[in-house]
Amino acid sequence: MRKFKESELIINPDGSLYHLNLRPEHIAGTVIVVGDQQRVSMISGYFDKIEHEIINREFRTHTGYCKNERITVLSTGIGTDNIDIVLNELDAAVNIDLEKRIPKEKHTSLNIIRLGTSGALQPDIPVDSFVASRFGLGFDGLLHFYRHDDALTEGAMAEAFVKHTAWSDKLSAPYIVPASKSLLDKIAPELRQGITATANGFFGPQGRELRIPLAFPEMNQKIESFRYENQRIINFEMETSALYALGKILGHHTLTVCDVIANRSRKEYSKDYKKSVDEMIRYVLDRLVGS
Repeated sequence: MRKFKESELIINPDGSLYHLNLRPEHIAGTVIVVGDQQRVSMISGYFDKIEHEIINREFRTHTGYCKNERITVLSTGIGTDNIDIVLNELDAAVNIDLEKRIPKEKHTSLNIIRLGTSGALQPDIPVDSFVASRFGLGFDGLLHFYRHDDALTEGAMAEAFVKHTAWSDKLSAPYIVPASKSLLDKIAPELRQGITATANGFFGPQGRELRIPLAFPEMNQKIESFRYENQRIINFEMETSALYALGKILGHHTLTVCDVIANRSRKEYSKDYKKSVDEMIRYVLDRLVGS
């Protein structure tokens, strides 16, 4: 049986994983991931009981009970590189025997729900509304570093996107991965759904130009006009494609729900996005644990 070397699976002296500082008992079967550390306490503030509070670097974790549901809330920081750390270490905690450094015989599948903020790319999506990512469209290239079954991705949709946008071969090849249908059905049946574009930066990769001119100034217009079998790209953010891709490979269920705090098409920004983020948190918790 494969044994993971110390340089590949780094474990702290207390038995916790290197970046997250988590041990298996710290992690619930349902994990809510957020970018902002402050959002962790916003969510756990609705818990009836908190069992564990752990922080290391940008990774802050609260695990406790909301009604009868045990939930972990974990901040990831920003970007697909951080999601690479979070997904691999969460999976290691539940599917690797950390003492023996070997895979466990029984696989544990986590429900991992990202609650994020994003910018809408369609003019009809109002600021302060919530959207669910039926698909994650990655511009980040992370998936290409991992061996995977081609059936995991929506290859035809990705090819159509590349053709529609005349995607430059200087950029990473886009990939598209679907959300977990079970989580979509449970959490987001009433929400607007579509394709979420995951960028590997906040400014240039999302078409924002300050003092550096854009290499592809028409890209956002091409993204906005893309259609494939009644699907359209509804928003931009920075984590979903990696969450969906690594979640699928590792056998976990993943879903992203975002609060729209800006509409890029209409150049609008939320007057009080913290209020609508709190409403999104309550909306999702109600669907996870019942009213």
